[in-house]
Amino acid sequence: MVYDIRMGSVVRQSVSLPTPTVKRVRAIAKARRTSANRVLVDLIETGLQAKEAEKAQFLVLARRFKEATDPEESERLREELARLTFGE
Repeated sequence: MVYDIRMGSVVRQSVSLPTPTVKRVRAIAKARRTSANRVLVDLIETGLQAKEAEKAQFLVLARRFKEATDPEESERLREELARLTFGE
C-alpha cells in the first residue's frame, strides 16, 4: 500500500481501458504536464461527484413531484424525472 498525503490511503487497482481512451488520457496528461494516473484519478472523482449530484437532483425533483398540487407543475416534474431516469 502506498501513502499519498493529498489522497490519504491509496489502493493499487488495475483496469483495462480501450486504446482510444488511453490516447485521450495521455494527451490530457501531457497537456497538464502530469501523470496519466493523476488524470484518471481526477476523471473518476469528477464522474463520481457528477453521479452524486445527479442523484441529489433526482431526489429533489421527486420530492417536489410528490408535493406538487398544480397539475401542470406535476406533469412538468414527471417529464423531467422520466428524462433523468430514461434519457431524452
